[in-house]
Amino acid sequence: MELGLRNRLAIVCAASQGLGKATATLFAQEGAHVVICSRDSRRLAAAAKEIQGIAASGARVLAVTADLTKPAHIKRLFRTALRTFGRIDVLVTNAGGPPVAAFSDLDDRTWQRGIDLNLMSTIRCIREVLPVMQKQQWGRIINITSFVAKQPADDLVISSTVRPGILGLSKVLANRFTREGILVNSVAPGFILTARQQEIGAVRAKAAGITPPEYLEKLGKTIPAGRLGSPEELASVIVFLGSERASYISGTTVNVDGGFMKGII
Repeated sequence: MELGLRNRLAIVCAASQGLGKATATLFAQEGAHVVICSRDSRRLAAAAKEIQGIAASGARVLAVTADLTKPAHIKRLFRTALRTFGRIDVLVTNAGGPPVAAFSDLDDRTWQRGIDLNLMSTIRCIREVLPVMQKQQWGRIINITSFVAKQPADDLVISSTVRPGILGLSKVLANRFTREGILVNSVAPGFILTARQQEIGAVRAKAAGITPPEYLEKLGKTIPAGRLGSPEELASVIVFLGSERASYISGTTVNVDGGFMKGII
């Protein structure tokens, strides 16, 4: 299927590894130019080089070091992208997750960082890109959230509180801007095998008195698909939502979880 992404420009946040990197890679392989960001400049440069090496002919990859908890960094990211490419067609919001902790162990500072990292970064990125997409009368915004946006987890308190707000924001924006050719959707990953998942697994394994590999094996058995997902499987859904082919999908949340979530909505 031709996705119509050649020469489009996609900004993929937090793309030096994991879900973001897999997503940026697939956009580049489909012929889109890609701007990636991360706080870790060394890892980011390595990711950009790797993605460029397997990108489709003509696709360019630009790395911009940015801390998504800092508004000035976000503004610089979008100014750089627009100055370099003259357009922004796709935005994929993404950021690292808050810590694994019980409610009683979370102080105000930790809560505020989680809110800035996961909710405010999404708001600020969308705020920067909307005027550009309105001028173009075309755009795709895809927010990477988590299954906890629909099915909260007791030890992911901040994430379970903040991420449902992103789903609400996505719906409001879709209601408002779809008529202008700007489609807004979210994806809710289940258990995807990334460094973040291994970090969470290590904490949960310790609490359960088992090894991390044992925890991941047991976790896989709770998923109808019988295993954890791969970053590339999530990326395939995101890239489709960012394409011409997703022209009648807006205001929805796509679960990418191997059947893990129990609800019907």
